[in-house]
Amino acid sequence: MGLSNLGGFHTVVGVAAIIAAVISYVRYGKINVSTSSGKIYFYGTIVTSLTALGISKHGGFNPGHAFSIFIVILILAAFYLHRRKKDSGKARYFENFCLSFSFFLSLVPTVNETFTRVPIGHPLAKDIKDPIIGTTLLILLVLFIAGSIYQFVKQKNKIIH
Repeated sequence: MGLSNLGGFHTVVGVAAIIAAVISYVRYGKINVSTSSGKIYFYGTIVTSLTALGISKHGGFNPGHAFSIFIVILILAAFYLHRRKKDSGKARYFENFCLSFSFFLSLVPTVNETFTRVPIGHPLAKDIKDPIIGTTLLILLVLFIAGSIYQFVKQKNKIIH
């Protein structure tokens, strides 16, 4: 698989963050940064995004690095809204959207890297232009949109806060 020490650390923390996000979605209908799973997602995503800046297969700044910076901005904005705008219903919509969008964006390089590396020796995709990657990302986009609508409806009906 050819991962550096930083790449291995990045991968382990990133997988933990993704698992924590899924647990939070299942339990609370959103990434809830007030809970342990939400905190693991928040801090794990910060670490994963920042360590991604030190990783590059092709040398130099690339779109993955831009994703990482944008993801950090999204989760910091969500955390700010969570801490400073506790009584604002509108802030909850933006907080939930920022966290969900950061999760979706985290899955883009995850899918690309996983599909071009696994299984070792015979990866699912040859490169990022492989149709299986595009199809998977399209499915994830549809799930993100449907999940966001679900969250907004539930929040409007005061089922999640």
